[in-house]
Amino acid sequence: MEVNRDIRMTETFVEFLKSLEPKVRKKYLYVIQVLKTESVVSEKFIKHLENTNLYEMRVSLSSNEYRTIVFSIDAVNIISATKVLLLNSFLKKDTKQYRGEINKAVKLLEEWRTEYEED
Repeated sequence: MEVNRDIRMTETFVEFLKSLEPKVRKKYLYVIQVLKTESVVSEKFIKHLENTNLYEMRVSLSSNEYRTIVFSIDAVNIISATKVLLLNSFLKKDTKQYRGEINKAVKLLEEWRTEYEED
């Protein structure tokens, strides 16, 4: 079943996307389109982060693994969501760096909620 999720992006994510090489950016845009239009998204592309209300969007190209931290704005899970927020992205290197990126995403989410969240 096809849906039409509203994909919102933080400035941090937009800057990251702009900085990518064209081939990587093309793959990112493909995965964003899947998230936007598919009601059920494969774990190949989206996975829930345990013990959080966040998800990771996965983009793989060659041996590089990119991750984007994603928040479901209007639902308890990504499948039910009609609005999602792409918080920040990074090239996956190690677990320690990964935790730091999740903490960064939480701060970005707090800032976004303060500025943009709908009542």
